Amino acid sequence: MTAEAVVSAERKAAVRALLRAPLLTPASPESLAIVRRHLPWLREFFAEHFGWMLHVERELVRLAKTPGDPSAGNRAAHPAEGAPFSKRRYVVLCLALAAIERMDRQTTLQKIAEGVVALAANGPSLPSTGFAFALTTRDERRELVAVVRALLEMGLLRRVHGDEEAFVSEKGDALYRIERPVLARLINARRPPSTLIAHDDDERISALVEELHVDTEDARRRALRHRLARRLIDDPVVYYADLSEEEREYLHRARVAILKPITEATGLVAEVRAEGIALVDPDRELTDVALPEEGTGGHVALLVAEFLATRVRSGDRCVPQDEIERYVQELAAVHGKYWRKSAREPGAEAQLAAEALEFLFALDLARRIAGGIEPREAVTRFALLPARVEKAE
Repeated sequence: MTAEAVVSAERKAAVRALLRAPLLTPASPESLAIVRRHLPWLREFFAEHFGWMLHVERELVRLAKTPGDPSAGNRAAHPAEGAPFSKRRYVVLCLALAAIERMDRQTTLQKIAEGVVALAANGPSLPSTGFAFALTTRDERRELVAVVRALLEMGLLRRVHGDEEAFVSEKGDALYRIERPVLARLINARRPPSTLIAHDDDERISALVEELHVDTEDARRRALRHRLARRLIDDPVVYYADLSEEEREYLHRARVAILKPITEATGLVAEVRAEGIALVDPDRELTDVALPEEGTGGHVALLVAEFLATRVRSGDRCVPQDEIERYVQELAAVHGKYWRKSAREPGAEAQLAAEALEFLFALDLARRIAGGIEPREAVTRFALLPARVEKAE
């Protein structure tokens, strides 16, 4: 391999590492090292094509990665262990961060728990929302442990002694060291959340990442290009129908100029179809949710996707959820022997259908609308082709 090819491969690995984990700490030493080797090029690449800044400190690198569509609700965190984060788990995460921020260099899981419980009970607005976290059940202890393990994965906490499972069973505790530089860089916001005056959730999220631009034609064009590039790299599918007229026109006109540097730098493959564009990772390393996926949930999701694909082709724009549940019940009679035991129990079809739909929502292959589920056009890539029978010679 030539020296030029080595540099190109390393830069591609560095870009993928930052897209996979925008906050790199000593918990990921190989990724951190390769990013540091190519900092000038990476700074220029992300600034030019996405408008993202790269912050570098002694023990961490932070890509200030802002989504193209801040209101999209299909980007839940997917930790290495456990289920994707729900809204409730994000609340627990924020409470845990607030509690940790008040603590000394070392702390315990029990102290974090006590801080979360106190903040949940005394917060100015949480009780009025119906949120409660008293740590009185095993499920709540597991919920907190899931959050703490996510913080361990990020490198914000380092385990010194103990085990989280002992805390869940109320037989022990765990001791951690707090990495304050990581804590300081964890939240990627253009302005402090405490300064926001908007009350609507979407308005607050947009205000957190709002960027100020000079009001010139060139600045507006650059902001438009960055917004589209961010959506292409972040969204499972960029549907033309979801873009404004200005965005659609610009993407059609500058599609090659936008896509080429991104695909070359990342190794992603652009699938350009009539309904929109998807950047696909052949190695699946940059994929939060993959389909097909292993296990019962992945199998059911794939079959439900195929079912919805047939409905799209027949012109159906809304499928009642109870119809999907009945279909899953029919699937259980055929495939149930290959599924986990709980999936074969009476009444399990509702939970299985809900899990399958969450897969499809995350991939933007379907969305919830009034009256049921709307299958989106990209789901047709999972439709089965008609069988072709060939005569034996």
